[in-house]
Amino acid sequence: MNTAASLQDRVSTAILHSPHVGRRNLHCETLGGRVVLKGVVSTYFQKQMAQEALRHVEGVEQIENHLQVIWATGPIVTL
Repeated sequence: MNTAASLQDRVSTAILHSPHVGRRNLHCETLGGRVVLKGVVSTYFQKQMAQEALRHVEGVEQIENHLQVIWATGPIVTL
């Protein structure tokens, strides 16, 4: 039987190895088979890919994706 600590390790490893997710402002909480993603990503694609990275992790039964998308914008230039 898997412990919560080992599920946390597997979830963290899956996120770490995902080439599509910026990991700087992202963290996961696990409770039983439930995983809650929290933090900030820069695109909706990254938000979806973070969730997809966890879909097949052993022990994950439910994913709650609370990631916020905050687009980085440059200066507005008027002509």
